[in-house]
Amino acid sequence: MARPADDEYAPFYKDYVGLVPEDEVLPVLAAQRDLVSQIAASIPGDRETFRYADGKWSIREILGHIGDGERVFGYRAFCIGRGDQAAFPGFDQDDYMAAADYDRVPLADLAADFAALRASNLTVLRRLPPERWAQAGTASNARVTVRALAYVMAGHVRHHLGVLRARYGLIG
Repeated sequence: MARPADDEYAPFYKDYVGLVPEDEVLPVLAAQRDLVSQIAASIPGDRETFRYADGKWSIREILGHIGDGERVFGYRAFCIGRGDQAAFPGFDQDDYMAAADYDRVPLADLAADFAALRASNLTVLRRLPPERWAQAGTASNARVTVRALAYVMAGHVRHHLGVLRARYGLIG
C-alpha cells in the first residue's frame, strides 16, 4: 500500500501522518493495540489520575481521548470506505473530554475499550478491497481518504504515547 499523499488529508493531520513513516500501516495499528494495553498495565493505580501540570489531562483522560479518537477516525474510515458521501463533522476534543469523566474509569477498562475498538477497526480495514483505500470523503470540512485515516489513527496514538513518555515519565 502506498502512503497517503498530502492532498489526501487536511493540513492539521500532517503531524499525525508524519509520525508513521512505515509504508504498511496495518501492522502498526495491530502492534499499537497490544502496546497501549502493556503501557496501561504498567501504571500503578495511584498514578492513573496523575497530571503533570494544572489544566492538563490525567493519564486516564489521555487514554480515554485515545479511545475517542479511535471511535471517530474508525467510524469515518468505515463510512467513507463504504462510499458514504456524507460530510462528517469535526469533534472538539475538549468538549468530548468535559463530557466523559474519564477519571472515574479505571485505566484497565479504558485500555480494554481501546483494544476492542482497534480490533474492530482492523477487521474493517483488512477487509477493504485495495481500491477502497483511496476512497475519499469529507470530514472536518476537508477531503480525506480511508488510507489517510488509517495513518491518522496510528499517528494519533503515537502522538499521545509520546506525550505520556515525555510529560508523564512512562516507558513503552
